[in-house]
Amino acid sequence: MYQANPSSGPIPEPVQQEPPSSVRTAVRLMYAGAVVNALSLIIFLATIGSLRSAVHRAAPTLTPSQLHSYEVFFVTVTVASGVIGIALWLWMARMNQAGKGWARITGTVFFVIYTLLLLLGVARAGAAASTIVSILTWLVGGGTVFLLWRRDSSEYFNAPRYR
Repeated sequence: MYQANPSSGPIPEPVQQEPPSSVRTAVRLMYAGAVVNALSLIIFLATIGSLRSAVHRAAPTLTPSQLHSYEVFFVTVTVASGVIGIALWLWMARMNQAGKGWARITGTVFFVIYTLLLLLGVARAGAAASTIVSILTWLVGGGTVFLLWRRDSSEYFNAPRYR
């Protein structure tokens, strides 16, 4: 007689591995990154009144209509990028906590891109407060990436998972 799936017994279920402390700390840092982004966005919205005068000082030849259009565009882009940034921090935290290897790589790529953008931003003249927030965000991202690539984190990300 033919047996379709011969085996010596039931296949054991994989044990769901808990993330090591380095991954848990990295996840906390990602949540902190989301908080820093949210606070930065709130501060921007609270000081939006100074935007018009800053734009007018930077480009005094703009007409009132052009000034308004630029102001609306800048606010829209800043709010959208702030919300997207918060969502990315939260998404990366959840996916890395779940041990998704692609999330660790994606987070690292985001950090490299942010590093390049920060270097470009520091190279141009800008507000000191935004530079401080950018550097704080970069430090949070750097700490996160460092923790995600530690040996114990790598073992967690490389462990087999059955879903």
